[in-house]
Amino acid sequence: MIIVFCGHSTYVSKPEDEKKILDILEKRVGDEPCEIFLGEYGFFDSFAYDCSKKFKENHPNSKLIFVTPYSSLEHRKKYGEYNKNRFDMIIYPELDNVPLRFAISKRNKWMVEQADIVIAYITHTYGGAYATYRHAKKKNKEIYNISSCSIELFLPPQNNLKYFLERNLVHNNEIF
Repeated sequence: MIIVFCGHSTYVSKPEDEKKILDILEKRVGDEPCEIFLGEYGFFDSFAYDCSKKFKENHPNSKLIFVTPYSSLEHRKKYGEYNKNRFDMIIYPELDNVPLRFAISKRNKWMVEQADIVIAYITHTYGGAYATYRHAKKKNKEIYNISSCSIELFLPPQNNLKYFLERNLVHNNEIF
């Protein structure tokens, strides 16, 4: 089973959110082997790492995996040793032909496509975390939004392509 997290980079941690995440992991994963894919680029990512590390303490069959959007030798030299000490594994998805400014968005899509479960903290309908959440919805993933906000999937009317393109990042006709 593969678990993926997505949430806003401006997230502020709350003890009740940690409890929600640990409860979800306990109920859905328990002692079964699992891989927890983590991103490490924002406050929610750091919080997800901390929760996942706590879960792993009592569930040694779980693996913490850093999925990096950057595979350059320079990036590996700069962060490789630090990440090796924090994670059981580092994955470099095939993103070589993606411009750097789109690497995180493309990596997030890749993670969702691998996931069985997505644990999210989404409070608004814009930004990279919401785009990842929206992609998970489109892929019919099992999603748990631990936010107290009720977020509906927002898609603009079909006949208003200009509205849609103005509010979304588009690269090579792919929406990120």
